[in-house]
Amino acid sequence: MLASGAPHHRRDRERERGIGTGRVNVKVNAPPAVHQLIATLEGEDFETWAVGGAIRDALLGEPGGDGDWDLATRATPRQVQRLFRRTVPLGIRYGTVGVFGSDDILYEVTTFRHDVLTYGRKAVVAFATSLEEDLARRDFTVNAIAWHPERKLFDPYGGAKDLEHRLLRTVGDPAERFREDYLRVLRGLRFAGTLEMEIHPDTWKGMVDAVPGLARLSMERVREELLRVLASAVPSRALELYERSGARALILPDLQQGIGSSALATIDAVRGRRTKESRSVAAEVRLAVLLLFGAGLEADPTMVADTLTRLRFSKSETERVQAAISGGLGPGAGLLSDPVARRRWHASLGRWRAHDVLRIWFAALRAGTSPAGRAEVFRLIAQARSDLRNGVPMSLADLAVAGKDLLEKGWAPGPEIGRTLGRLLEAVWSDPGLNDRATLLELAAEEGPVR
Repeated sequence: MLASGAPHHRRDRERERGIGTGRVNVKVNAPPAVHQLIATLEGEDFETWAVGGAIRDALLGEPGGDGDWDLATRATPRQVQRLFRRTVPLGIRYGTVGVFGSDDILYEVTTFRHDVLTYGRKAVVAFATSLEEDLARRDFTVNAIAWHPERKLFDPYGGAKDLEHRLLRTVGDPAERFREDYLRVLRGLRFAGTLEMEIHPDTWKGMVDAVPGLARLSMERVREELLRVLASAVPSRALELYERSGARALILPDLQQGIGSSALATIDAVRGRRTKESRSVAAEVRLAVLLLFGAGLEADPTMVADTLTRLRFSKSETERVQAAISGGLGPGAGLLSDPVARRRWHASLGRWRAHDVLRIWFAALRAGTSPAGRAEVFRLIAQARSDLRNGVPMSLADLAVAGKDLLEKGWAPGPEIGRTLGRLLEAVWSDPGLNDRATLLELAAEEGPVR
């Protein structure tokens, strides 16, 4: 994904107020709410333009992409708050106010800015008076494009042409851009991967040189970038760039095996649905695959926990990834041949965590990395789904009897009740037809009430 001998484009004034024809889609269909917000601000003489990922996606012919419709304006945050009734102070010191549009979507409205001082993490900014100043501080040319309902595109750095050629370049000097905020290295790798772009040689060199600076970033920001990659349609493209640039070795140093072709194929094979929530779940399952392969298919739970804790994952997220890893890349022979073992395994994980393991197994099967055969994996998946569909008890709560039923039959309070219920659950795993109150009480009575 590196462009060889690609020209370094300087600011092209002939393209500043529009772009030529070609494969880039020049028609931008902004939501009515965006038109209304711009009209309201400009009605008070505050120049306002739409910016952000939505412009980039629209030019690529992907209006349904993940890019947000953000606005850049000459109005100050206080002036924006006075103009609109429903606002949220998202980052007043950075000039950003959230404004609810007529469609009840929250749009970010940010005052024109320029950088005053940078620390490699987040810049100290000052308000500016022109769009030109604002776009000059942005990371890549494809993100330095603005759109106006009447004036159309303002593209001072040739970002639309770069989109047409699928070329990723920084705005200005790469070394300077990455020093301003080292997160731009990871953002650039993500853009190149998810948008299938070539990285300009100068930009690539700047990225690689800036990789050590990633150590200065907060782990929360690194985690969010990694999850964005893992939630994309084809994560392998960006992850391969993580490996080649050295970024992976710095942010995930415990992956002794790196990110190889088998890992990439399996990660891509984990399907994610279209909703943001399901993409988030897919990202966590893909993270489990990444850690599993990176540890040579024998991921140490302590290593996994340490890695996820360092990246500031929550306890529940860590437990979910650990559970997904526990099944490896395919089922053992015992799970395939013994229904009690299969149901015990399913119960130990819980329904949704077991589902994560099954997703990894299915992905490994599709990618050709599963140690089990296709028929075996499909049979286990079918059996697990059948158990869920038919209501096979997976926990004590699913039994037709409870501790109070045994107490009523003369059992003394104490740990023996729990042990008896556990034995009844094992019996039901062997024969789900036994899960009947009278039958289970009869089985319990064979052991006799304990006083």
